[in-house]
Amino acid sequence: MRVAVYRKEHFNAAHRLFNPEWSDEKNSQVFGKCNNPSYHGHNYDLHVKLVGPIDPATGYVYDMKVLSDMIREKVINKFDHKNLNLDTDEFKQLNPTAENIAVVIWNILRKEIEEKYDLTVRLYETERNYVEYDGH
Repeated sequence: MRVAVYRKEHFNAAHRLFNPEWSDEKNSQVFGKCNNPSYHGHNYDLHVKLVGPIDPATGYVYDMKVLSDMIREKVINKFDHKNLNLDTDEFKQLNPTAENIAVVIWNILRKEIEEKYDLTVRLYETERNYVEYDGH
């Protein structure tokens, strides 16, 4: 029997979508206002889903306090109130699209969470725009 558990967290961050191999005109055409040279910000909602067996000793799939602390330490403290392009190593050479941010977060958490758990990261950039990554 496998059960899904979810943890929701929140962080704020600025970014600029930009491909350095393209002209300013092409960057503007492709990324629009998200290419603003002065950057722009989002209030991100992060949903982390783990699927695994229920531990008969605890009744938990995963200790949610442990998961919350891990997300805060490894993700929120790293990205919250940061300029992703300028303040983080992960996005020095990687365009900080919602898709790339979700994959980066998944990779960070995957290193911390045992393989017996399926891991999915859903990242809301706005209440209507979100991406999801499960390692595939």
